[in-house]
Formats: sequence, structure tokens, C-alpha cells
Amino acid sequence: MNANDTPFSTPPAVPAAVPAPIEEVALYEIRKKIYVRAVHGWFAKWRWALVFATQLIFYGLPWLTWNGRQAVLFEITERKFYIFGLVLWPQDVIYLTALLVIAAYLLFLFTAIAGRLWCGYACPQTVYTNIFQWIERKIEGERTARMKLDRSPRSLEKFVVKALKHTAWLVIALWTGYTFVGYFSPIRDLGVRAITWNLGPWEAFWVLFYGLATYGNAGFMREQVCKYMCPYARFQSAMFDRDTLIIAYDHERGEPRGPRSRKADPNASGLGHCVDCNICVQVCPTGIDIRKGLQYECIGCAACIDGCDQVMDKMGYAKGLIRYASENALARHYDAATMWKRMWRPRTLLYTSLLAVIIVATGVSLALRNPLKVDVIRDRGALARETTQGMIENVYRLQIMNTGERARQFTITAEGLPGLRVVGVEQPVQLGAASTRLVPVILQAGGEAAGEVDAEHAREAREKGHLSRKIEIVVQAVDNADLVRREQSKFFFPR
Repeated sequence: MNANDTPFSTPPAVPAAVPAPIEEVALYEIRKKIYVRAVHGWFAKWRWALVFATQLIFYGLPWLTWNGRQAVLFEITERKFYIFGLVLWPQDVIYLTALLVIAAYLLFLFTAIAGRLWCGYACPQTVYTNIFQWIERKIEGERTARMKLDRSPRSLEKFVVKALKHTAWLVIALWTGYTFVGYFSPIRDLGVRAITWNLGPWEAFWVLFYGLATYGNAGFMREQVCKYMCPYARFQSAMFDRDTLIIAYDHERGEPRGPRSRKADPNASGLGHCVDCNICVQVCPTGIDIRKGLQYECIGCAACIDGCDQVMDKMGYAKGLIRYASENALARHYDAATMWKRMWRPRTLLYTSLLAVIIVATGVSLALRNPLKVDVIRDRGALARETTQGMIENVYRLQIMNTGERARQFTITAEGLPGLRVVGVEQPVQLGAASTRLVPVILQAGGEAAGEVDAEHAREAREKGHLSRKIEIVVQAVDNADLVRREQSKFFFPR
């Protein structure tokens, strides 16, 4: 201790640190409008081919006719789905399940092989955004013209241009909503009632709902739907591995990036092939920079590949600075043959095998599907009664469904007891195409038909006060002996 110090001396004061200013961090970034640049190339042609194909199917299918009716119609009120020559009823929900499973496995397979192919080429959000952007370019001009128009002050010319664009958007959006509802309500009749302002309240609601949803999603929200609303963007990484094809930037070849003249030798200047033109960013519909690596916002549309290839052509460099490649292919410098070969790995082979099994099983089941369906409902009011002639009668109700596309005649018989016969119904029973009919049926048998009673039936008779015997009710088409249904039921005898 220093001689001048005392046990109670105070240490010299330390200057207080100046607190750093508090920085505000926004929980949600305000959207910056993306002005997507038009791009041409091999992948752009594929995207537009799929736009035409998907919209031709979507807008065209409801207008096709089949056997005098709409070829594809989901009649929810009548609980029937018409798909060309196939009529599905509520009992056929297994086929809807199979369809959903097939769609899911196809999505898993495509994602495991080549990433978000669905998002980039066939997703309705992508398709309608492409259509709306095409209209925008035709009316407002290319990227720089649109940016200039938005920055310009209000004027009559600007109002007219914007009004034309939004009018075109609304026409397509409402036609899309009308077409969608046309899958659930006959589209020709729907159109007549729409023109005469005679739509039902629910039909009008859904036309407007889907129309305005298309207008808002494709016209305004665009990439926001992919970034924040679509769940697929969040769990896609679970289906990726290092052999999945992704949109990739070749860092080894592209870096260090920098601008240069077309005549400059990149090797002499120490630069990579990336000229830092930002074309890949300008053509991206979600506004990302693919040079930063794989990002969840990337929808795999390959617009950046087309844009970069155009620049490489102008510079005289080889294409493929941005390309479809796997992480392993970039890291280990695989050639194309090796990269494609490694796509068929256990995961993709499993998906393919399961898909093949489900598709074949569903196809065979549909081919062997019996268009005749029968439900037997007993009359619970009277289990059995005895007629004045000494016959025992049981009353049943048969729900007969002809799910086929042609009218048929059916006969009803019963088996399982001596002398068992069907009375009280005019035969053959007539059923129209894709129709159902409730047929009351009376079965008669003599009292002696009960026969010998085994121990089980004897115990039942003592406990319930009646005796029952198993029978089969047979419904068979007149013109086709193979079209038959056998439904088991019970015939009751009074005690």
C-alpha cells in the first residue's frame, strides 16, 4: 500500500462510457416494388409453353361435352363428379385419396430431383403472375419505362395507361373466377345467368372471390405470396440434398466479379466471368441475387440462367455461369453425365417405385370398377310378419346406384332359403345413366324355411324373441350377366 493511501481512500473515478444509440429494427420490411425485366431464352420458352398448356386445359375443359353433358363437372349438390366417361360418387372417395397421394409423391419426386420445378413453371401463382406481367409490359412498356411512369407526377396520360392495365387484369381475373365456378356449376348455364344478372348468391360470391384473389395475388402481391404465404417455400429444404439440381452460380468461375469491356481478357485482368451487370437480379421475379447462394425465395424459374447466358454470349464467354447444378457437382466438378446419373439415388428411386405402384393400382381399380352399387336397408318398424296365406314376409329398401354412363335394367332376386322369392316390385327395375333409385322390396318365405336351428341361432331366438337366417339379395343387369351385386342380409322369422 502506498504511504499516501488510507484504508478508506476512494479510487480515481473512471469516465462513464457513452451509451450507443439505439437502432430501431423493423419486424417487417416494407415491400419494395420489383420491376421484372423481360428475358428470352430456352427456359423462358418452356415457361410460356407451360403457361399456354395449363391455361388451355383450365379454360377449355369446362366447355367440352361428353354424352350430352359437361365433360368435367363436380356436381356437389348432386354428389357426383363427372370426369369424361367416369362418374364418381361419395363411395368413390378412395380415388380422390389416391389422386392426392399421387400428386404429393410427384411433388416430392420433382423436388428431390430438380428443386422447385412446380413453383417455377406450373404453380398458378407463377402462371398468372407471368400473364399479368406480360399485360403490364404491353401496356406500360419495358422495365425502365415502367419505373419512369411510376415516378412521374399524376397526369391524364398516366391515369389512362394505369386504367387500361387494371381493366385488362380485372377481365382476366373475373374470367378465371367464372371458369373456376364453372367446374362446379354447368358453365353454359352459369354464363347465361351471369349475363342476365340471375346468379345465385353463392355462385356470385365465389366468382368474385376467386376473381379478386387472382387480381390481388398476381397483380399486386406477386412474390409476397411465395415469400410469406406459401408453406412449400418453408419446408422445401427438407426434400433437398447435395445431389438435388438447383439454380446455382459458379463462384469459382465467376469471382472476382467486375465490369470490363468486351475485348478485355478476364484472365489478364484477374477477374472472373461475372461482369456484375445485375441482369440476374433484374429478371428475378422474387428480386433475389442468386450469386449469394441458394435462398428459400428462389422459385427455380431459371430466368436468371437465360439472362446470364445472354450476357455471356455478348461477352464471348461460355454459357453456364448460372446453371442447373447440384452442390456436389459444383464442389467436385462433375460432368453432366455423372450429375444426371447421381440423381437416381435411393430417395428418388423410392418415390418413383411408390408412384408406379399407386398409379398402376389406381388404374387397375378404375378399369375393374363395378358401376353397380347396392345398399340394403332393413325396415326397422317390423322385423317379420305372417300373411294370411301363412307366408313370412320381410321388408327391405334397396338403394340401387347405376354409376355408369348408360341406362340399364336390373332384376332383383334372393337366395339362401328354400322358396325365398321377391314380391311387391315390378321387374325389371329401370335406372337411368348415373342415377340412383330407392326400391322397396318384400321377400317371402314359408315358415318351414327356417329349417333346423343351430346353437347360435337358438340362443339368439331365446334372447331376442325371433330367429334369423342369412340370405343374399342379388341385383343383376339384364343385358350383362357379369354386372351383378350380391349383398348379404338377414331374414327374420317370428318366434
